[in-house]
Amino acid sequence: MSCFSCLVDDDHHGKHGPGEMNRMELLIENYFKKNNTGRGRKKKKQDRGESKTDAAISFGFRELEWATDTFKEANLIGEGGFGRVYKGRLLTGQACIHVVAVKQLNHDGHQGFQEFVTEVLMLSLLHHSNLVNLIGYCTDGEQRLLVYEYMPMGSLEDHLFAADPTLNNNKEGGLSWITRMKIAAGAARGLEYLHCKANPPVIYRDLKSANILLDNDFNPKLSDFGLAKLGPVGDNTHVSTRVMGTYGYCAPEYAMSGKLTLKSDIYSFGVVLLELITGRKAMDFTRKQGSQNLVSWARAFLSDRKKFRQMVDPRLRGSYPVRCMHHAICITAMCLQDQPIFRPHVRDIVAALDYIVSQSILELDKHGRLSDTNSSQQEPQPQIATS
Repeated sequence: MSCFSCLVDDDHHGKHGPGEMNRMELLIENYFKKNNTGRGRKKKKQDRGESKTDAAISFGFRELEWATDTFKEANLIGEGGFGRVYKGRLLTGQACIHVVAVKQLNHDGHQGFQEFVTEVLMLSLLHHSNLVNLIGYCTDGEQRLLVYEYMPMGSLEDHLFAADPTLNNNKEGGLSWITRMKIAAGAARGLEYLHCKANPPVIYRDLKSANILLDNDFNPKLSDFGLAKLGPVGDNTHVSTRVMGTYGYCAPEYAMSGKLTLKSDIYSFGVVLLELITGRKAMDFTRKQGSQNLVSWARAFLSDRKKFRQMVDPRLRGSYPVRCMHHAICITAMCLQDQPIFRPHVRDIVAALDYIVSQSILELDKHGRLSDTNSSQQEPQPQIATS
Protein backbone atom coordinates (compact mmCIF):
# COMPACT_ATOMS: atom_id res chain seq x y z
CA MET A 1 0.00 0.00 0.00
CA SER A 2 3.01 2.30 -0.32
CA CYS A 3 1.39 3.82 -3.41
CA PHE A 4 -0.83 5.89 -1.13
CA SER A 5 2.05 8.25 -0.49
CA CYS A 6 1.28 9.77 -3.89
CA LEU A 7 -2.05 11.16 -2.70
CA VAL A 8 -2.47 14.88 -2.25
CA ASP A 9 -2.27 16.32 1.24
CA ASP A 10 -5.27 16.54 3.57
CA ASP A 11 -4.96 20.31 3.43
CA HIS A 12 -5.67 20.38 -0.32
CA HIS A 13 -8.66 22.67 -0.72
CA GLY A 14 -8.51 23.73 -4.40
CA LYS A 15 -11.32 22.97 -6.79
CA HIS A 16 -10.55 20.23 -9.30
CA GLY A 17 -9.99 21.25 -12.89
CA PRO A 18 -9.22 19.31 -16.08
CA GLY A 19 -5.54 19.09 -15.09
CA GLU A 20 -6.38 17.60 -11.70
CA MET A 21 -8.84 15.18 -13.25
CA ASN A 22 -6.09 13.95 -15.61
CA ARG A 23 -3.78 13.60 -12.63
CA MET A 24 -6.46 11.59 -10.83
CA GLU A 25 -6.72 9.21 -13.76
CA LEU A 26 -2.91 8.89 -13.77
CA LEU A 27 -2.82 8.18 -10.04
CA ILE A 28 -5.37 5.43 -10.42
CA GLU A 29 -3.73 3.92 -13.52
CA ASN A 30 -0.24 4.10 -11.94
CA TYR A 31 -1.53 2.21 -8.93
CA PHE A 32 -2.79 -0.66 -11.07
CA LYS A 33 0.46 -0.76 -13.09
CA LYS A 34 2.69 -0.74 -10.00
CA ASN A 35 0.68 -3.48 -8.34
CA ASN A 36 0.23 -5.57 -11.49
CA THR A 37 -3.51 -5.50 -11.07
CA GLY A 38 -6.02 -5.01 -13.81
CA ARG A 39 -9.42 -5.94 -14.98
CA GLY A 40 -10.02 -9.62 -14.32
CA ARG A 41 -6.97 -10.17 -12.11
CA LYS A 42 -7.70 -11.96 -8.82
CA LYS A 43 -6.07 -11.79 -5.43
CA LYS A 44 -3.81 -14.81 -5.00
CA LYS A 45 -4.08 -15.36 -1.27
CA GLN A 46 -7.06 -14.79 0.98
CA ASP A 47 -7.44 -14.70 4.72
CA ARG A 48 -10.70 -15.49 6.48
CA GLY A 49 -13.30 -12.98 5.39
CA GLU A 50 -11.32 -11.63 2.45
CA SER A 51 -13.24 -11.61 -0.79
CA LYS A 52 -11.94 -12.44 -4.25
CA THR A 53 -12.57 -9.31 -6.32
CA ASP A 54 -11.61 -7.91 -9.73
CA ALA A 55 -9.70 -4.65 -9.85
CA ALA A 56 -11.84 -1.53 -10.26
CA ILE A 57 -13.00 -0.88 -13.83
CA SER A 58 -12.83 2.52 -15.55
CA PHE A 59 -16.30 3.26 -16.96
CA GLY A 60 -17.30 5.84 -19.52
CA PHE A 61 -19.93 8.38 -18.50
CA ARG A 62 -22.34 7.27 -21.24
CA GLU A 63 -22.15 3.71 -19.95
CA LEU A 64 -23.25 4.79 -16.47
CA GLU A 65 -25.83 7.17 -17.88
CA TRP A 66 -27.39 4.21 -19.68
CA ALA A 67 -27.13 2.03 -16.55
CA THR A 68 -29.14 4.52 -14.49
CA ASP A 69 -31.59 5.41 -17.27
CA THR A 70 -30.10 8.95 -17.49
CA PHE A 71 -30.06 9.25 -13.70
CA LYS A 72 -33.83 9.18 -13.36
CA GLU A 73 -35.41 10.19 -10.07
CA ALA A 74 -37.11 6.77 -9.93
CA ASN A 75 -33.65 5.20 -9.54
CA LEU A 76 -32.52 7.57 -6.77
CA ILE A 77 -31.73 5.56 -3.61
CA GLY A 78 -29.68 8.03 -1.57
CA GLU A 79 -28.57 11.65 -1.33
CA GLY A 80 -26.15 13.65 0.77
CA GLY A 81 -23.55 16.41 0.75
CA PHE A 82 -21.35 14.28 -1.53
CA GLY A 83 -24.00 13.97 -4.23
CA ARG A 84 -26.60 11.37 -5.22
CA VAL A 85 -26.68 7.56 -5.35
CA TYR A 86 -28.67 5.76 -8.02
CA LYS A 87 -29.63 2.16 -8.57
CA GLY A 88 -28.29 1.01 -11.92
CA ARG A 89 -28.09 -2.02 -14.17
CA LEU A 90 -24.92 -2.90 -16.04
CA LEU A 91 -24.64 -5.39 -18.86
CA THR A 92 -21.93 -7.95 -18.11
CA GLY A 93 -20.70 -10.99 -20.01
CA GLN A 94 -23.26 -13.16 -21.79
CA ALA A 95 -25.81 -10.33 -21.65
CA CYS A 96 -26.32 -10.71 -17.87
CA ILE A 97 -27.69 -7.75 -15.90
CA HIS A 98 -25.67 -6.72 -12.85
CA VAL A 99 -27.44 -4.45 -10.35
CA VAL A 100 -25.15 -1.75 -8.97
CA ALA A 101 -25.19 1.47 -6.97
CA VAL A 102 -23.80 4.52 -8.80
CA LYS A 103 -22.64 7.49 -6.73
CA GLN A 104 -22.53 10.72 -8.74
CA LEU A 105 -20.50 13.31 -6.87
CA ASN A 106 -21.43 16.98 -6.84
CA HIS A 107 -18.79 19.25 -8.36
CA ASP A 108 -19.08 21.44 -5.27
CA GLY A 109 -19.92 18.63 -2.83
CA HIS A 110 -18.21 17.59 0.39
CA GLN A 111 -16.30 14.79 -1.30
CA GLY A 112 -13.59 16.40 -3.41
CA PHE A 113 -10.63 15.43 -5.53
CA GLN A 114 -8.55 13.76 -2.83
CA GLU A 115 -11.45 11.91 -1.23
CA PHE A 116 -12.46 10.49 -4.61
CA VAL A 117 -8.94 9.20 -5.32
CA THR A 118 -8.60 7.85 -1.78
CA GLU A 119 -11.82 5.88 -2.07
CA VAL A 120 -10.89 4.35 -5.44
CA LEU A 121 -7.43 3.33 -4.24
CA MET A 122 -8.51 2.14 -0.80
CA LEU A 123 -11.29 -0.07 -2.09
CA SER A 124 -9.07 -1.37 -4.89
CA LEU A 125 -6.53 -2.50 -2.28
CA LEU A 126 -8.86 -3.67 0.47
CA HIS A 127 -11.15 -6.68 -0.01
CA HIS A 128 -13.18 -8.26 2.78
CA SER A 129 -16.67 -9.66 3.16
CA ASN A 130 -17.50 -6.81 5.55
CA LEU A 131 -16.30 -4.02 3.25
CA VAL A 132 -18.42 -2.83 0.33
CA ASN A 133 -17.07 -3.88 -3.06
CA LEU A 134 -16.05 -1.11 -5.47
CA ILE A 135 -16.79 -2.25 -9.02
CA GLY A 136 -15.45 0.80 -10.83
CA TYR A 137 -15.23 4.54 -11.33
CA CYS A 138 -15.67 7.23 -13.98
CA THR A 139 -13.46 10.28 -14.58
CA ASP A 140 -14.74 11.46 -17.96
CA GLY A 141 -14.12 15.21 -18.20
CA GLU A 142 -15.27 16.72 -14.93
CA GLN A 143 -17.54 13.79 -14.09
CA ARG A 144 -16.74 11.84 -10.93
CA LEU A 145 -18.71 8.68 -10.32
CA LEU A 146 -18.19 5.55 -8.26
CA VAL A 147 -19.84 2.19 -8.95
CA TYR A 148 -20.43 -0.17 -6.02
CA GLU A 149 -22.12 -3.47 -5.44
CA TYR A 150 -25.80 -2.87 -4.70
CA MET A 151 -26.79 -3.35 -1.05
CA PRO A 152 -30.56 -4.03 -1.19
CA MET A 153 -31.39 -3.32 2.45
CA GLY A 154 -29.84 0.14 2.54
CA SER A 155 -27.99 1.42 5.60
CA LEU A 156 -28.17 0.57 9.28
CA GLU A 157 -29.35 4.14 9.84
CA ASP A 158 -32.33 3.52 7.54
CA HIS A 159 -33.50 0.59 9.65
CA LEU A 160 -32.51 1.68 13.13
CA PHE A 161 -34.22 5.04 12.85
CA ALA A 162 -36.82 4.22 10.20
CA ALA A 163 -40.15 5.98 10.44
CA ASP A 164 -41.54 3.23 8.20
CA PRO A 165 -41.61 -0.05 10.21
CA THR A 166 -41.82 -2.14 7.04
CA LEU A 167 -38.12 -1.40 6.50
CA ASN A 168 -37.21 -3.43 9.59
CA ASN A 169 -36.72 -7.15 9.84
CA ASN A 170 -38.90 -7.26 12.95
CA LYS A 171 -41.77 -4.97 11.85
CA GLU A 172 -43.32 -3.46 14.99
CA GLY A 173 -40.27 -4.15 17.17
CA GLY A 174 -37.70 -2.81 14.74
CA LEU A 175 -34.41 -4.67 14.34
CA SER A 176 -34.25 -7.64 16.70
CA TRP A 177 -31.60 -7.95 19.41
CA ILE A 178 -29.77 -10.78 17.62
CA THR A 179 -29.83 -8.91 14.30
CA ARG A 180 -28.39 -5.83 16.00
CA MET A 181 -25.59 -7.82 17.63
CA LYS A 182 -24.81 -9.65 14.37
CA ILE A 183 -24.55 -6.31 12.59
CA ALA A 184 -22.23 -5.02 15.32
CA ALA A 185 -20.05 -8.15 15.10
CA GLY A 186 -19.83 -7.93 11.29
CA ALA A 187 -18.94 -4.24 11.37
CA ALA A 188 -16.27 -5.00 13.98
CA ARG A 189 -14.78 -7.67 11.71
CA GLY A 190 -14.57 -5.13 8.89
CA LEU A 191 -12.80 -2.74 11.25
CA GLU A 192 -10.50 -5.54 12.42
CA TYR A 193 -9.46 -6.14 8.80
CA LEU A 194 -8.61 -2.45 8.36
CA HIS A 195 -6.66 -2.23 11.63
CA CYS A 196 -4.96 -5.63 11.74
CA LYS A 197 -4.81 -7.17 8.24
CA ALA A 198 -4.13 -4.10 6.08
CA ASN A 199 -0.45 -3.17 5.91
CA PRO A 200 0.03 -0.42 6.90
CA PRO A 201 -3.14 -0.27 8.98
CA VAL A 202 -6.02 1.90 7.82
CA ILE A 203 -7.96 4.34 10.01
CA TYR A 204 -11.53 4.46 8.72
CA ARG A 205 -12.32 7.90 10.22
CA ASP A 206 -16.00 7.91 9.22
CA LEU A 207 -17.58 5.00 11.07
CA LYS A 208 -21.29 5.70 11.58
CA SER A 209 -24.62 3.93 11.12
CA ALA A 210 -25.20 5.66 7.75
CA ASN A 211 -21.99 4.08 6.40
CA ILE A 212 -22.87 0.51 7.42
CA LEU A 213 -24.74 -1.04 4.51
CA LEU A 214 -26.81 -4.23 4.69
CA ASP A 215 -27.43 -7.07 2.26
CA ASN A 216 -30.62 -9.13 2.04
CA ASP A 217 -29.59 -11.16 5.11
CA PHE A 218 -28.65 -8.05 7.12
CA ASN A 219 -24.93 -8.80 6.80
CA PRO A 220 -23.11 -5.47 7.24
CA LYS A 221 -20.47 -3.88 5.02
CA LEU A 222 -18.52 -0.71 5.74
CA SER A 223 -18.75 1.89 2.97
CA ASP A 224 -17.53 5.40 2.07
CA PHE A 225 -13.75 5.37 2.41
CA GLY A 226 -13.09 8.90 1.17
CA LEU A 227 -11.87 10.03 4.60
CA ALA A 228 -9.77 6.93 5.36
CA LYS A 229 -6.13 7.50 6.33
CA LEU A 230 -3.11 5.24 6.63
CA GLY A 231 -2.37 4.64 10.31
CA PRO A 232 0.88 5.40 12.13
CA VAL A 233 3.85 3.11 11.47
CA GLY A 234 7.15 2.56 13.23
CA ASP A 235 7.62 4.69 16.32
CA ASN A 236 4.81 7.06 15.41
CA THR A 237 1.86 7.05 17.79
CA HIS A 238 -0.63 9.00 15.70
CA VAL A 239 -1.35 10.72 12.40
CA SER A 240 -1.84 14.49 12.49
CA THR A 241 -4.57 15.71 10.17
CA ARG A 242 -7.33 18.27 10.01
CA VAL A 243 -10.47 17.16 11.82
CA MET A 244 -13.04 15.53 9.55
CA GLY A 245 -15.88 13.10 10.10
CA THR A 246 -19.38 13.35 11.52
CA TYR A 247 -20.27 15.28 14.67
CA GLY A 248 -21.35 12.93 17.44
CA TYR A 249 -19.10 10.08 16.27
CA CYS A 250 -15.64 11.71 16.48
CA ALA A 251 -13.34 10.74 19.34
CA PRO A 252 -12.80 13.69 21.74
CA GLU A 253 -8.99 13.70 21.46
CA TYR A 254 -9.20 13.76 17.66
CA ALA A 255 -11.82 16.53 17.66
CA MET A 256 -9.65 18.67 19.96
CA SER A 257 -6.15 18.05 18.61
CA GLY A 258 -6.40 16.47 15.16
CA LYS A 259 -4.34 13.53 16.41
CA LEU A 260 -5.77 10.46 14.73
CA THR A 261 -5.13 6.88 15.92
CA LEU A 262 -6.71 3.45 15.49
CA LYS A 263 -8.41 4.05 18.83
CA SER A 264 -10.28 6.98 17.25
CA ASP A 265 -12.20 4.39 15.22
CA ILE A 266 -12.89 2.39 18.38
CA TYR A 267 -14.64 5.40 19.92
CA SER A 268 -16.79 5.83 16.79
CA PHE A 269 -17.63 2.13 16.94
CA GLY A 270 -18.74 2.61 20.55
CA VAL A 271 -21.16 5.32 19.40
CA VAL A 272 -22.62 2.93 16.80
CA LEU A 273 -22.97 0.24 19.47
CA LEU A 274 -24.77 2.75 21.66
CA GLU A 275 -27.15 3.52 18.78
CA LEU A 276 -27.84 -0.21 18.31
CA ILE A 277 -28.57 -0.73 22.01
CA THR A 278 -30.62 2.40 22.66
CA GLY A 279 -32.29 3.00 19.29
CA ARG A 280 -31.26 6.67 19.61
CA LYS A 281 -29.30 8.77 17.11
CA ALA A 282 -25.76 9.95 17.88
CA MET A 283 -27.06 13.50 17.52
CA ASP A 284 -30.77 14.25 17.65
CA PHE A 285 -31.73 17.92 17.76
CA THR A 286 -35.42 17.07 18.04
CA ARG A 287 -34.80 16.00 21.65
CA LYS A 288 -34.66 18.36 24.61
CA GLN A 289 -31.43 19.96 25.81
CA GLY A 290 -29.22 17.43 27.63
CA SER A 291 -30.50 14.53 25.53
CA GLN A 292 -29.41 15.63 22.07
CA ASN A 293 -25.90 14.17 22.25
CA LEU A 294 -26.24 10.40 22.73
CA VAL A 295 -22.91 9.82 24.48
CA SER A 296 -23.48 12.68 26.94
CA TRP A 297 -27.00 11.41 27.68
CA ALA A 298 -25.75 7.85 28.21
CA ARG A 299 -22.95 8.69 30.68
CA ALA A 300 -25.27 8.61 33.69
CA PHE A 301 -26.52 5.13 32.74
CA LEU A 302 -23.14 3.66 31.79
CA SER A 303 -21.76 4.30 35.27
CA ASP A 304 -24.54 2.37 37.05
CA ARG A 305 -25.36 -1.24 36.13
CA LYS A 306 -28.74 -0.90 37.83
CA LYS A 307 -29.70 1.65 35.16
CA PHE A 308 -28.61 -0.43 32.15
CA ARG A 309 -32.16 -1.55 31.33
CA GLN A 310 -33.31 2.05 31.16
CA MET A 311 -30.98 2.58 28.20
CA VAL A 312 -32.27 -0.24 26.01
CA ASP A 313 -34.43 0.51 22.99
CA PRO A 314 -38.06 0.10 24.18
CA ARG A 315 -38.97 -1.29 20.74
CA LEU A 316 -37.16 -4.49 21.74
CA ARG A 317 -39.83 -4.93 24.44
CA GLY A 318 -37.62 -7.08 26.64
CA SER A 319 -36.78 -9.59 23.92
CA TYR A 320 -33.10 -9.95 24.83
CA PRO A 321 -31.06 -11.86 27.43
CA VAL A 322 -30.20 -9.50 30.28
CA ARG A 323 -26.70 -10.88 30.76
CA CYS A 324 -25.88 -10.41 27.07
CA MET A 325 -27.29 -6.91 27.22
CA HIS A 326 -25.03 -6.15 30.20
CA HIS A 327 -22.00 -7.46 28.28
CA ALA A 328 -22.87 -5.35 25.25
CA ILE A 329 -23.21 -2.17 27.33
CA CYS A 330 -19.92 -2.87 29.12
CA ILE A 331 -18.13 -3.20 25.76
CA THR A 332 -19.77 0.06 24.67
CA ALA A 333 -18.60 1.85 27.82
CA MET A 334 -15.02 0.65 27.25
CA CYS A 335 -15.06 1.87 23.63
CA LEU A 336 -16.25 5.29 24.80
CA GLN A 337 -13.46 5.86 27.34
CA ASP A 338 -12.16 9.42 27.15
CA GLN A 339 -8.55 8.21 27.22
CA PRO A 340 -7.69 6.24 24.03
CA ILE A 341 -5.29 3.95 25.87
CA PHE A 342 -8.17 2.49 27.89
CA ARG A 343 -10.28 1.59 24.84
CA PRO A 344 -10.16 -2.09 23.85
CA HIS A 345 -8.36 -3.55 20.85
CA VAL A 346 -10.64 -4.35 17.93
CA ARG A 347 -9.75 -8.06 18.11
CA ASP A 348 -11.11 -8.19 21.66
CA ILE A 349 -14.28 -6.44 20.52
CA VAL A 350 -14.82 -8.99 17.74
CA ALA A 351 -14.33 -11.90 20.16
CA ALA A 352 -16.69 -10.35 22.72
CA LEU A 353 -19.44 -9.62 20.19
CA ASP A 354 -19.20 -13.09 18.63
CA TYR A 355 -19.67 -14.48 22.15
CA ILE A 356 -22.68 -12.21 22.75
CA VAL A 357 -24.29 -13.35 19.49
CA SER A 358 -23.82 -17.04 20.27
CA GLN A 359 -25.04 -16.65 23.86
CA SER A 360 -28.05 -14.58 22.79
CA ILE A 361 -29.09 -17.30 20.35
CA LEU A 362 -28.71 -19.99 23.04
CA GLU A 363 -30.65 -18.03 25.66
CA LEU A 364 -33.51 -17.02 23.39
CA ASP A 365 -33.72 -20.53 21.94
CA LYS A 366 -33.76 -22.01 25.44
CA HIS A 367 -36.71 -19.82 26.36
CA GLY A 368 -38.54 -20.55 23.11
CA ARG A 369 -38.14 -16.97 21.97
CA LEU A 370 -35.75 -17.34 19.02
CA SER A 371 -38.57 -17.29 16.49
CA ASP A 372 -39.62 -13.89 17.81
CA THR A 373 -36.35 -12.26 16.79
CA ASN A 374 -37.09 -12.12 13.07
CA SER A 375 -40.84 -11.65 12.96
CA SER A 376 -43.46 -9.21 14.15
CA GLN A 377 -44.16 -9.36 17.89
CA GLN A 378 -47.85 -9.11 18.70
CA GLU A 379 -47.70 -8.88 22.48
CA PRO A 380 -45.13 -7.44 24.89
CA GLN A 381 -42.91 -10.19 26.30
CA PRO A 382 -41.56 -10.46 29.86
CA GLN A 383 -37.85 -9.81 30.48
CA ILE A 384 -35.57 -12.85 30.30
CA ALA A 385 -33.59 -12.91 33.55
CA THR A 386 -30.35 -14.76 32.90
CA SER A 387 -27.96 -12.93 35.16
